Formats: sequence, C-alpha cells, structure tokens
Amino acid sequence: MSTPPLLNIAVVGCSHGEMDAIYGTLNELEKEKGYKFDLLLCCGDFQALRNCGDLRHMHCPEKFWNLKTFYKYYSGEKEAPVLTIFIGGNHESTGYLKELPNGGWAAKNIYFMGHSNVIQFAGLRIGGLSGIFKSVDYDRGYFERPPFAKGAIVSAYHVRNVDVLRLKNLTSDSTSKTRVNALDIMLSHDWPSGVTDHGDVNKLLAMKPYFREDIQNCKLGNPNTMNLLYATRPNYWFSAHLHCKFAALVTHKKGEEDKNSPEPTRFLALDKPIRCREFLQTIRIRAKNDRFQLEYDPTWLAILKNTDHLTKVSTGREAMPGKGTHGERWNFFPTEEEVQEALQLFGNDLKIPENFKMTAPPHREGEQEGNVAATPYYLNPQSTEFCSKLGIKSLNKLLFDMQPDANGTPYCDIPETEEIAIPNDDDAEEDVERPVGELEGVEGLFSIDTDPTGFAPPPIRGISDQPEAKRPKMEEDSIETID
Repeated sequence: MSTPPLLNIAVVGCSHGEMDAIYGTLNELEKEKGYKFDLLLCCGDFQALRNCGDLRHMHCPEKFWNLKTFYKYYSGEKEAPVLTIFIGGNHESTGYLKELPNGGWAAKNIYFMGHSNVIQFAGLRIGGLSGIFKSVDYDRGYFERPPFAKGAIVSAYHVRNVDVLRLKNLTSDSTSKTRVNALDIMLSHDWPSGVTDHGDVNKLLAMKPYFREDIQNCKLGNPNTMNLLYATRPNYWFSAHLHCKFAALVTHKKGEEDKNSPEPTRFLALDKPIRCREFLQTIRIRAKNDRFQLEYDPTWLAILKNTDHLTKVSTGREAMPGKGTHGERWNFFPTEEEVQEALQLFGNDLKIPENFKMTAPPHREGEQEGNVAATPYYLNPQSTEFCSKLGIKSLNKLLFDMQPDANGTPYCDIPETEEIAIPNDDDAEEDVERPVGELEGVEGLFSIDTDPTGFAPPPIRGISDQPEAKRPKMEEDSIETID
C-alpha cells in the first residue's frame, strides 16, 4: 500500500469577507510554490453576507457596513477554487449562520462548521467551535434568530456549554489513560484561556500590552477550551480574534499505558487580512486516506444523537449533566454499537452531500447597504435533511417555529417565473480577470508565512514578577510538515 500524500493546507485568521483577496493570494502562492492547495481553513469573522439585508444581522457600527466579496460565491457568480471550511466568530452574517447550527454549505465548495462540529477530510479529523466566550450566556440555551431582539444579535455568537460538552465527549475516561489524539486539527475563534503560558508571552505583550491584565486574571480567551485542548490533544489548534500572530507548544502528560511521550499540541493564532499583517499560514500534513472529500465523522454523529435531549430553545440557564448526576447519563462518549447505529442511519455513506441551495436572494447590483430591509429567517433544507436522517431535533426548525410571521420563503423554492432577476454585468470592468497583484487593495496587502513556524519554549518568568514553575525543555518545532 502506497504512503498517503502530504496535504497542502492554508489557514487564515479572521477573513472579514475578503474572499477575492484570499483566494487571489492562494493562487499566487500556488504559482510560486508549484503546488495546489487541498484545503483552506478559516478561523472566524468570515462574514458570509449574501445580500445587503444580511448586513443588519452583523454586529458592527453601520459606518463599517461593507458587503465585501462572499456574495459572489453565494450567488454562483464565482466558485471557491479551494475547498474551504470556516467557523463563526463575533462579526458574522449571524442570521444566515443560524440556519445551519449543525453545519452545512454556505456556498458551493465553502462549508460552515455550525455551532460545533467534527468532520473529516482525507481521514483527518477536523473539529470546530464557533463564537466567543461570554460568561453571562455560556449556560443559556439557544433562542436567537432574526429578527433579533435587543441584545440577541450579540448573544447569538456567544459559545454555549452544550457545544463544549459535545466536543469533550470525543474522549472518555477509559480512553484518556492512553495517548489519544481525538482530533488532528481544531479551530476556534477566541483562544483557549491559558495558552499564553505555553508561548512567548513577553513578545505577545510587546505587541499587545493591554492584554496583560486579562492574561494575569485568566480572562484572555475562553476559560473552558483549555480543558478541551487537554482532553482532545489535537495536533494543531488554530485561532484568530485578537488580530495578532502567536505560537505556542502545549505538552501533554504521559498516560498510564503510553509507551512514548504524547505529541504536543501546536497552537497558532493568526491576524486579519490587512496590509503587512501575518494572517495566513501554510502547513503540510500527511493524509490518512485518499478520500479527498468532506465526510461526516461517525463518532460525532453518535455524540449528537446521544445529546439530542440537550438541544433546547431557551433563554434560561441549562445545566449540563456531570459526574454524580443521579440517574442521568453524563458521559456521552458513544459505544461501538451507538457509532454503528449512526453509520447505518447514513447507509454507511458518510460523504457530506453537495446539497447547497440559496435560501435568501443573492445581492443585486445597485442595492445600497443602508436602504435594504433586514433579511428574514429561513428554514434551510440542508439542516432539515441532516437532522431528519440522523433522527435528531432540528434547531433551525425550532427557531423557525418561534416566529412564523417573521420567516421567509427560501429563494430556492420560489418558482422561476417569480425569481428576482440578477442583472447580467458580464461587460463590467470588475469581471475582467487580472493578476492578484493588480486587484484593487490587494497589491502588497498581506504578509504570508509559508516557512516553518518555530514553537520555542516560553521563558521561565511569565508576565508577573513571580517566577513560574520550570517547564520541561521543548525543542523548537515546525508547523510545516507532519507525517
């Protein structure tokens, strides 16, 4: 049997809707390096805006409203040249993403991970957690949908405890005794709180001195995801949000039955795509099979089924089951029988169907950001199909049923005779293909890192005046290639 090939993967921090520029940059890198990218991973603030109405669902001042370029890929005017996976951040087309809580295609060849998810590509397990941490909303149920009530457009992108719980159940107490990499790659928007202890925190503070107090108080990032990192031990963990590049190497304790020391987790946070900022990293990872397609993860499917009773529409606090919970299951790591049941529900075919459909009308030339009504909420056929097949509640349907009078008819269901015409602008100057360097705003825009990123051990002293405990010496590592 031949050795699986190395995958060429690009990772970006915050995208901020700059898809033309990002894909153009990848195209230039492919020409320079002589290879094709297999996958693009985006760590949030993706801004999947379909039309000007979606701008009213994005949490930012109106003076910053800008449709950017994702809408071209949504409408089919363009197609993503690289298979793209993204998670949500805190500046998103929130109404659209709320149609796909379990994930789905946001456009052809562009896949959204949902609130939390695990999928596979070429045998690699890729996990994702959308949003940022806010303690006041962490224990709440889901309730946000367009039209957003006061404050709901903000709480809509706050991480919920049920999503972290589901990801933690990728391992169990019995498997944690041995060295287990539950994930190959993990994506989150904000950083795991405490990860700064494992990198050059003084260099970080030289760039961002106002991080000092939050780091000292363990408030920089999500306080619940560092335990998730230790539980799942991904080879890579990528984040964004704080608009700077920061690398760390997190070591793991040797398990009772481990023969060798476990591999560390290579953490890397990246910047946003503006001039001379380090927002993109290329990596190479050995594939585990030759199926270069997105697939559902059978263990994750079983976890979703095991935790279906925890999916609730509620503004109140929702306590999660834990050790000592009387008469209630608290460990949702699936048995082999439960995994097989999930597989059978999908007919042993885990390929994610290419079933993207437009729910909102695409942007029309001439629409202005400030004079278009907010987009209504839609029942997304992808969510309906997935939840029906797995036999779980559809959060999209639960939210849809909350306000029947505020829902829209999906664009894909409108008869052709009633469809909104999309003007033909083939002769427009912007449709003329030009090299990426000639695209407006792209020339000299990015600082791209295709070289190995060093993960040096952190200094003995941290950010406080008190010396930290000595850590084991870590050799400088490379993020470039893993076999």
